[in-house]
Amino acid sequence: MKKDFFKPSDSEIIRQVIDGKVNAFELLITRYGDLVMKIVKKRVPYNDAEETIQNVFVRTYQSLPSFRNKGGFKHWLSSIAIRTCYDYWRKAYRSKEVSMSALSEKHGEWLEEVISDLSEQSLYEKGVQAEAKELLDYALGKLSAEDRMVLELIYLEGLSGKEAAGLLGWSVTNVKVRSFRSRKKLEKILSKTMKK
Repeated sequence: MKKDFFKPSDSEIIRQVIDGKVNAFELLITRYGDLVMKIVKKRVPYNDAEETIQNVFVRTYQSLPSFRNKGGFKHWLSSIAIRTCYDYWRKAYRSKEVSMSALSEKHGEWLEEVISDLSEQSLYEKGVQAEAKELLDYALGKLSAEDRMVLELIYLEGLSGKEAAGLLGWSVTNVKVRSFRSRKKLEKILSKTMKK
């Protein structure tokens, strides 16, 4: 296989950065910027996405000496991105600065109406979808960072338990147990919300 002089491999770039050519890291940012942006924008509020993306690349740069090329750089970077999003929610949860709107009486009435008249209503209307998203955001905001991330990865992203475990750095058993418990907590929050 002919080696392309103008496109060094990820391993070559990493070696250059570790050897002191820090500007080579820009090649990795250019190569994987869209991937990181996609991961982060799905998991953190829009207003905090840019800062979180920067944090991902700072952590990646600082961790380069520990990169062992198991599973490839892309997977390793994806894990760092997921964990950075996870840390974002842990910090937000600890500081109680989660920017979720409180569920109003209007939302409670809307939810009851959707459940009772499900067959009569069109769930595809943009207004209904926006309300549902807001309600889900509210409920997810009531969960711990761990519970939120595992639910997003398993149920919203559709990842397998093994894939989520790899990204979070947990065991598959831990992911299965936490996803089950987290789903029950979410159902309880939604149930209480509907009674308001």
